[in-house]
Amino acid sequence: MRNTRWMVVLIAAVTVTACHGSKYVTVTVPPVLELTQYSRAALTTFTVENAKGSLNEVATQRFAEAVLHAQREVEVLEVGTVDETLQRVGEAKFGPAAAKAFGSERDVPVVFAGHLKVSNVRPSGGLTPFALPHVEATVQVDLDVALYSSRTGGTLWRAGSSASEKVGQISMSGNLPTFSAKDPNAAYGRLVDRLVAVVSQDLYPTYERRLVR
Repeated sequence: MRNTRWMVVLIAAVTVTACHGSKYVTVTVPPVLELTQYSRAALTTFTVENAKGSLNEVATQRFAEAVLHAQREVEVLEVGTVDETLQRVGEAKFGPAAAKAFGSERDVPVVFAGHLKVSNVRPSGGLTPFALPHVEATVQVDLDVALYSSRTGGTLWRAGSSASEKVGQISMSGNLPTFSAKDPNAAYGRLVDRLVAVVSQDLYPTYERRLVR
């Protein structure tokens, strides 16, 4: 019993000494993607594959909110779709030629572009008590977002995310889902939030506890 008591006292003394002998500080680590060097950035409406409706518009809006929340000194120019620019430069999707053409038109140093791909659609549903068609579906959505230099057309940053979730208030035309809910937040807002949270991580600073010796 006495030996055990002395062992407890010894361990406690060593622990106190270690705590008093070490000092930790919390430091801020800058974001991987620092946009303040550009002061402003254009954001095109994300494109969508294998789906119709407002899913891409909702995702674009949420991404814009994330950018503005993460880096408040940056001006985001939301420019809508760029279909005409793509047709003029002969690109099927946003790339170097579109970035340079768009930059010269809008006088912005960088351009965000994103693409959503919907797959593995598994619908389920029936009729509501009012005999109205009600459709839900479990879908997988991949989101890819890139930042392009409008001077060179080069890719400055890229991030992707993927999520699978049951969403509501969609209609099916063959195997093609249409996201057209009156309240997108309730229908598929959580899915969009999950996707945007991952791709926007590089925009936020992080915090680390470091030992000061």
